[in-house]
Amino acid sequence: MPGWLLRTTIRLLLALVAITVLLILPWRWLNPPTTAFMLQDQLTRQRPVQYQWLAPDQISAQLAIAVIASEDQKFPFHHGFDIDQIRNVLAKDGSPSRGASTLTQQLAKNLFLWPGKSYLRKGLEAWLTVWLELLWPKQRILHTYLNIAEFAPGVYGAGAASRSLFNRPASQLSPRQAATLAAVLPNPRRFSAARPSTYVQQRAQQIEEAVVQLGGTAYLSKM
Repeated sequence: MPGWLLRTTIRLLLALVAITVLLILPWRWLNPPTTAFMLQDQLTRQRPVQYQWLAPDQISAQLAIAVIASEDQKFPFHHGFDIDQIRNVLAKDGSPSRGASTLTQQLAKNLFLWPGKSYLRKGLEAWLTVWLELLWPKQRILHTYLNIAEFAPGVYGAGAASRSLFNRPASQLSPRQAATLAAVLPNPRRFSAARPSTYVQQRAQQIEEAVVQLGGTAYLSKM
């Protein structure tokens, strides 16, 4: 490789790293006023979204452990990617899917990117996931995810979801309500936590059982 090309490549890589750090690092301490998904929701559907940022102690630990049990049981231990789960999904259908996405990957997508399954989006998601894990502690990743995840059409975060769907603060969610919210996360525009179908109820029961197997909220101390 010619010297000039190598130097240019290194400069471009350093610039990319700098831009990524500037994009991600401030939100380790600052609370995002909105997300890429919320902005797209507002623009495409011409409606306001429901969103309320809550401090960690304002969100029930029951919801935190239910989401981990449902979406990413190895969350305290992996570095952004669940390699075993990716292998399992690839063995089944030959392509990664939501089933292999960790909470960190979902956070990267929801906070910065857009819906879809293109290779470009997945590549950017993987890049941002690496840096989220490097720059943020696990507690911040989980806390931010709980505050920005969509739990119903146009309803983002534990605060808005608890008030809108159960008429109670997020700190007072029961284990079953927490499990029901976690159960709809794969597709909150198809499944309803307020009017759970038989499938959602069964899924919530499975999540509650998984929480018990993990050791309950004590599992959160592993982060």
